[in-house]
Amino acid sequence: MVIYVTNRNLCRDDFLKRIEYLASGKPHAIILREKDLSTEDYQALAEKVKPITDSAGVQLIVNKFIETAKNLGIATVHVSMGDLVKYQDALQCFSQVWVSVHSAKEAQEAYNSGASALIAGHIYETDCKKDLSPRGLNFLREVCSSVSIPVFGIGGITRDRVKEVTEAGAEGVCIMSEAMTSLSPSSLTSQMLSFTLKDSCYTVNDYNYNKNSSKYHKPPLPKQCHL
Repeated sequence: MVIYVTNRNLCRDDFLKRIEYLASGKPHAIILREKDLSTEDYQALAEKVKPITDSAGVQLIVNKFIETAKNLGIATVHVSMGDLVKYQDALQCFSQVWVSVHSAKEAQEAYNSGASALIAGHIYETDCKKDLSPRGLNFLREVCSSVSIPVFGIGGITRDRVKEVTEAGAEGVCIMSEAMTSLSPSSLTSQMLSFTLKDSCYTVNDYNYNKNSSKYHKPPLPKQCHL
């Protein structure tokens, strides 16, 4: 599974047009991660992005700004560990809560607090975190083996690294830098998936989550998928 994470400050062209191109490639979701915006400006941007993703049939995930998600009827949010604890009650109204984690201990804490999925990083060196050493594939393996919910790797992931990330146990990858700078954003998803043996026939919504259960499962393969 390929998830795109936005950062308009890395985008060298029109941001909304890039979102349109990325969405046309049918990633499994796009996380609108624009942390430097005010609540008002973030919602204004989300109101422009949501029609684009809706039109393409791609799920939009709101990062951090949970009030915006409520206002726009977006069912999935992505938060930090700190916000997971701080806004535990407010997060109950969302169908899925994705959480960023940086250790196996955090992964277990997020899981025990009801997280639907985890984003673990950063895996490789990345310009977004120049001053921090990458945690590597062993870290990712530890996180994946410590919980029974989907884990997505993030940080310095390029198309030639997708396979080893999924082989480490991740359900998929989160891509930021390449998504914001690729010269071929509309074909980026297919390029990413061509480097992994994992199927691309599922969307985020195909996963059946149960907040009261430690298990999740995939439905049977759609007939149109030929693996």
